[in-house]
Amino acid sequence: MKNLVSIVEIPAADLSRSVTFYQAILGILIEQTEMDGVQMGVFPSDGEGVSIVLAKGKDYKPTRDGAVVYLNAGDDLQTVLDKIGPNGGKVLVPKTQISPEMGFFAMFTDTEGNKLGLHSMH
Repeated sequence: MKNLVSIVEIPAADLSRSVTFYQAILGILIEQTEMDGVQMGVFPSDGEGVSIVLAKGKDYKPTRDGAVVYLNAGDDLQTVLDKIGPNGGKVLVPKTQISPEMGFFAMFTDTEGNKLGLHSMH
């Protein structure tokens, strides 16, 4: 079965600040563009998986409520987690084991106030 999720939009109040935060914690380059009055920061993708976009527009409001998106933090999420505070985010739940088979998770808020999670196997 294919992945049921195709696109995730993370709301941003300040797109530049949000792009800077995610580039710093994930070590990626985010391409900025605009579509129909919505400013966007597009995460790199191989075109096969879920597309992730930072979005600033009148219908986008950062929130700690609702669905939580977990980002793949690579082999060990602690590497990403250690960058969150120094780059303006806040760690809500430290690295915590789910189970030996399912790996680890952590939760944080980004610079915009969104609550997100991290996942890794180690």
